[in-house]
Amino acid sequence: MLISKKMEKALNQQLILESAASFNYLAMASWCDKEGMDGAAKFFYNHAAEENEHMMKIFLFINEVGGHSVTPSVKQPTLHFKSVLEICQLALKHEEKVTRSIHKMVDLTVQEKDHVTYDFLRFFVREQREEEVLFDKVISQIKLIGTGGQSLYYVDNMLGSIESTMEEEATSEE
Repeated sequence: MLISKKMEKALNQQLILESAASFNYLAMASWCDKEGMDGAAKFFYNHAAEENEHMMKIFLFINEVGGHSVTPSVKQPTLHFKSVLEICQLALKHEEKVTRSIHKMVDLTVQEKDHVTYDFLRFFVREQREEEVLFDKVISQIKLIGTGGQSLYYVDNMLGSIESTMEEEATSEE
């Protein structure tokens, strides 16, 4: 086994956070869809898929290094929101929680001299920085332009264009 039982447990706990993030983003996307915000819905549907990919990446890694991945159970996410601003604030709060968890695992890898898991987690450290910066910028822009009808139209287009840009960058990297 390439990882300790303590690290295996921490990674399995991370599966819960990644799964919860995926389902939270699905609930947010559904709300945006219901509110007629197609760009925002696309943004959150794609974030849900990305979080699911992260969960699977960790799930497969645990088994690859001799651990045992445990399928996480996830509680029902919030289904009703007041605004897209509230959604983005909740998303940032959850991303910050995920970041703290990943940093604790990195600390554990250093403590245990687990270079394999340390190298694996570097991807997630970078991803979390990107997510927090993104949501912080989106929240700042929403606060700047407001939440009226025309403002929501702009926010919806902005989120849709962020997602389109991210898709283009991902395609060019392949």
